[in-house]
Amino acid sequence: MEFDYEKLVSATDGFSPSRLIGKGSHGYVYEGLLHEEHNRVVAIKTPSLSLSRSSQPSSPLITKTEQMKKLEDEIKIMSSLPYNPHVLTFLGHAEKRLMVVEYMPNGSLHQLLHVSSSATPPRPTWLKRIEIALKIARAVHFLHEQGILHRDIKSDNILFDSSWEPKLADFGLAVDLVAEKKAPTAPAGTIGYLDPSYTSPEKLSAKTDVYSYGVVLLEIVSCRKAIDVSRSPASIVDWAVPLIEEGKIGEICGGGGGGGSGVFVETNLRLLRMAARCVSSDVESRPSSGEIAAEMVACLTEPVRRSLPLWISFFRGVVKLKRRKKRLRERMTWPGQTCRVR
Repeated sequence: MEFDYEKLVSATDGFSPSRLIGKGSHGYVYEGLLHEEHNRVVAIKTPSLSLSRSSQPSSPLITKTEQMKKLEDEIKIMSSLPYNPHVLTFLGHAEKRLMVVEYMPNGSLHQLLHVSSSATPPRPTWLKRIEIALKIARAVHFLHEQGILHRDIKSDNILFDSSWEPKLADFGLAVDLVAEKKAPTAPAGTIGYLDPSYTSPEKLSAKTDVYSYGVVLLEIVSCRKAIDVSRSPASIVDWAVPLIEEGKIGEICGGGGGGGSGVFVETNLRLLRMAARCVSSDVESRPSSGEIAAEMVACLTEPVRRSLPLWISFFRGVVKLKRRKKRLRERMTWPGQTCRVR
């Protein structure tokens, strides 16, 4: 959909700082109010008004022209994608200078896991965390099926809508594999999530995204940041993988939510083994995004399956009690007289 540029400027009060809600890899995101669409709230992305750096601290400054080109590329990729419930919905653009996407009012996964305040809800339950991991795995698999690599999968780019449904966002570094082969781009990403094996354009593959997803999965399980300079080792991968190899699963699972209970032990083991495979230094041994999604489904259903016998036993007990009461009523009921058994 093509939006009128001036109406989008008006929707953000002229890109007022009070409307700024986030910063992407190459632009700013503002909350916009579309009066002509019944005051619909949307998110509007524009190139930043000053020079900026990419996601890598060591990268050179990005000029305004380069930011415009990146935004155009992002619009091209997002507009080519069919709707997917686990990917941020593209709504349109204005002269390829502004991009309009759905508004996500409940912040990011990074905030949910790592930012504690009165305005932030408690960390999600263990099953909810697995559900989030599954939905993002499906988002990654969807992109790979479309021939798109995200290149910047991280907890900051996983946003929640009004129903607390997670969606993968910020396609500022995303590339189309077909176009990438014709005109390769330099490696890019965020330190802590960036695949160490991705050192040159020709080494880019779907397994690059898989590595980043593995880091997010470790974040979800441990509630530890991808990079935490106050700890040693600072990298979540360097910290978690040795513990997984030593079988010290309990030292990784954190943040409460019931993850330490007995019914989740097998699930935790499967989750962490999958995460370790995702961040393996052996790129070929990493799972595909489809395999990850299938394993997340298994992890989500495992606790339910394990607890099912308890519910079956409870249900059978209730049925037996009702039958016993019914037989007792029949024995104690005489012609012209009834006796109620409570």
